[in-house]
Parts: sequence; structure tokens; C-alpha cells
Amino acid sequence: MKILVTGGAGFIGSHLCETLVKQHHKVICVDNFCDFYNPKIKENNLKELNKYPNFKFYNIDIRNVTELNAVFSKEPFDLMIHLAAMAGVRPSIENPQLYFDVNITGTVNLLELCKKYNVKKIIFASSSSVYGNNHKVPFEESDPVDNPISPYAATKKSGELICHTYHTLYNMSIACLRFFTVYGPRQRPDLAIHKFTNMILNDEPIPVFGDGTTQRDYTYIDDILDGITKCIDYVFFGNKYQIFNLGESSTISLVEMISTIENTLNKKAKKNILPMQAGDVNRTFANISKSKKLLNYNPQTKFTEGIKKFIDWKLQTQ
Repeated sequence: MKILVTGGAGFIGSHLCETLVKQHHKVICVDNFCDFYNPKIKENNLKELNKYPNFKFYNIDIRNVTELNAVFSKEPFDLMIHLAAMAGVRPSIENPQLYFDVNITGTVNLLELCKKYNVKKIIFASSSSVYGNNHKVPFEESDPVDNPISPYAATKKSGELICHTYHTLYNMSIACLRFFTVYGPRQRPDLAIHKFTNMILNDEPIPVFGDGTTQRDYTYIDDILDGITKCIDYVFFGNKYQIFNLGESSTISLVEMISTIENTLNKKAKKNILPMQAGDVNRTFANISKSKKLLNYNPQTKFTEGIKKFIDWKLQTQ
């Protein structure tokens, strides 16, 4: 199978591309190495991938329709997995126009090309952020998600709606995957687990927003990859539109997260206590019963185990 992976040089994307090439798919990766964080990190993510004959990389911004069209015309895809996006809740509040431009316009560009070149099978990366401060827990895919509290969340909800439109109009089989706080080797350096680990190792005070009781459903990268690859089989059987939660279905408080990192490093954190930040949700918690039933999704990684794997990787790459 020939698969287009957008955002394939990033944290989740590079792991996914590796999984797919090892399964003997031909993988076409599109990424623009944007400077949201150091582009050299993405270059390093692709080092091993570039050795595979069934992997090809194109440096393209998904807002560039001309360059995207050239790839679609040259590479007849069986499936598109659309991960490319401007990520992060807090940065989206600082620059909402960029987020709407990349995450919404870029998604429409890709769907239009899928329509033009008859690519009917699509997986779209959404986010748990669409739930906002949902009071009902755990979060179910059928819960109303009409109250986003950040531009990033609004763009991800918009992406789901746009995908539904193309499914209805053009008979595309589309699955939208709501990822819950993914972590593991190669995690973005701006995300809390990676950032806190760096700061503790360097004896710098970590920023703790709020009283430490906020909770996240942290999901290890291997479990996310399991969900995505199982979803590939799902979209190929019939013409469907579905939304799936991919999480661990358990919550870890900010205090517990910091403590787990401290215990794994055997080093105490210096803490700088700060007010809660705008756009941050109080809790994320995935109901994964639908994903278990329809995808046979079955996350395996306990948080303490995942943190150990992440820190082992971090210390090896210091």
C-alpha cells in the first residue's frame, strides 16, 4: 500500500512512518520543518527512515497547493494519514491566524487534492483538546464539543467537521482520531514531560501552573501507533465516518507526573508555582470503549513504564 503521511517528520509522524515502512508499505512523507521548535530535531527523526527504499520525503508546506498537487500527481496514494498541524494550546492563543491558516486551510487543501486524485481513505489527527472543560468524565466521542477554549482546539474541531463534509459529498471513508497527551521518545521539547525532564536535569526550576491538581490522560507513543495502524484496516472496509478517542483511559495529576519524573531520575525538582494559564483544561480522560470495540484498540503502557522508557531515551541522546 502507498501511504501519504503529512507531518511525518514530527514526534508521532516519524514513529508512524517507521512502523509503516517496517510493515512494507511505501510511505510518502510531507513535512515543512517549520521553526515551531528546532528543525534539526525533525531532521534527526528522519535519519533512519531515509535509509529505507520504500520511504520518500518531500519538504512541503500544506498551504502550498502547487507543490502538493505535484506530489499527488506523481504518487498515486491508497491512503492519507493527515498529522500535519500547528500544535499547542498556548501558542495558538498568541497567533490564532497562523493556526487557522495551517490547520484549517491546509486540511481543506489536502482534502481537495484527495477529491481530485480519488484518494478515498483518510485518517485525520484530531485532539482531546476539542472537549474543552467537559464536565462529564470520561470523555465520550458522542459528547458535545461545541465549547473549545483555545484556537488550537477550535481548529481541530473544524477539521473534524470539514472531514465529515467531504465524507458526505465525495464518499470518502474517514476516521478522526482524538489523541490524548501523547508522550515518549522524540516528544516535542516544549511539552511538559520533556521540558520538565530537561529542566530537572539542568537544575532549573520547573514552571508549575496552578495547584498541581490538573489531570491528563497521558498516552504512550506505542499505544497511539497501535490505534492508528488498526484504524487503517477500519477505513478500508466500507464508506465510513467515525471519531475515535485514543488514550489510556486513566488520569495522572500534574503533581503525580512531576513525582514520577523525579523518582525515575532520582532527583528532586525545583518548582516555580504560577497561576493557571488561559486555554489550559482542568482534566482530560478518554472513554475508549468505542475504540476497543470497533478498532480492537488495547493500550498497554503504564505511566511509570512509559516515563522510564522516555527518560532512558533522553539520557541516551544527551
